[in-house]
Amino acid sequence: MSADFEKFFKAAGIRAIRTIAQTAIATIGTAAVVEQVNWLMVVSASCLAGILSILTSIVTGLPEVEKDE
Repeated sequence: MSADFEKFFKAAGIRAIRTIAQTAIATIGTAAVVEQVNWLMVVSASCLAGILSILTSIVTGLPEVEKDE
């Protein structure tokens, strides 16, 4: 595995984890009390957001990963 590939997926993974956390917090925040949180929806929406983040990073690239040309 090349260093550029590793660097890219490390950065994309960090970005995806942040997106998952933000989505979970936003989804949990929509419930009035913790007992009303739909945990299946929180997990589902957060996982989907993480997958979309990685796919977006693949398609558009990441500004924090510079190409050595």
